[in-house]
Amino acid sequence: MAMETNAVGVVEGTVDVVTNAVANVAAQVTSQVTDTLGQQAAEGRQLVEQGISWLAQHGVIFTVNLLATIAILLVGGFAIKLVVAALRKALQKSKRVDALLRTFICSVASKTGWTILLVIALGRLGVDVGPLIASLGVTGVVLGFAFKESLGSLAAGLMIALNCPFRVGDYVVVGGVEGSVVELNMMATVLTTGDNKKITVPNSTVWGSAITNFSALGTRRVDLRIGVAYGSDLKKAVEIAREAAKTVPGVLADPEPAVAVASLDDSEVVLNVRPWAKCADYWAVYSATLVTVNAALEEAGIEIPFPQMDVHLHQS
Repeated sequence: MAMETNAVGVVEGTVDVVTNAVANVAAQVTSQVTDTLGQQAAEGRQLVEQGISWLAQHGVIFTVNLLATIAILLVGGFAIKLVVAALRKALQKSKRVDALLRTFICSVASKTGWTILLVIALGRLGVDVGPLIASLGVTGVVLGFAFKESLGSLAAGLMIALNCPFRVGDYVVVGGVEGSVVELNMMATVLTTGDNKKITVPNSTVWGSAITNFSALGTRRVDLRIGVAYGSDLKKAVEIAREAAKTVPGVLADPEPAVAVASLDDSEVVLNVRPWAKCADYWAVYSATLVTVNAALEEAGIEIPFPQMDVHLHQS
């Protein structure tokens, strides 16, 4: 019984120690939280008092400046829209300015107007814009080095817009890529190829290489090489090919098709057959001329040869 009484006393003592420790910790935490909340409340009251004091001294002036700034932005934005719309309308009347250059000029005018308007608005609010402009200049230099390739494409796009070497819808070879121009912006030229692939070529590559525009002049010469057998009447073959080419739908009468002997190859005499066609009719005329001229030569009894070799055997 004495041992049990001693054990109970030890347990009760331990519980009292733990309870006192928890109570002390809780009291310390509560005190710290209360002190922190009181400090934050005091700081909040101080900020509110400072805000009320500032509003009492400068509230009217700030309100007037804020309303004036909003009015400047609204009126200025409306004025910028009117100016850009008038500029776009004037550029549309000019035949020298294409859509790409017109879009670029209007975009620059709009962004420049908004930049000036924002500087004026910030100045009306009392913001010192001098350091801001200086920092923007430094940032512009850094971004210029970081995006020099993009800026090169932008500059090339401007040169393309000014010189107009091709337009949307033209069939061209640019940067080693052949296709029809489907989109033209300040950064890149988008082409679709004959097998329906979409290729985007950076303007820096376009302007830095030779540009071939098949659509610029409205008409194209179709260059064909047609062979006839040795021993054929060449004058007759030339005349037949010329007259046959004239009958092909889409072949232009002026200039009329030209046919001449081009070369003497191993197995054939090659004729150059060169009719003219509108750019849109080029491939149709190309195929139809081959079929028509070949049929006319065969009908006239002029042989269309195939590659062959004569072998002579000598007996010793």
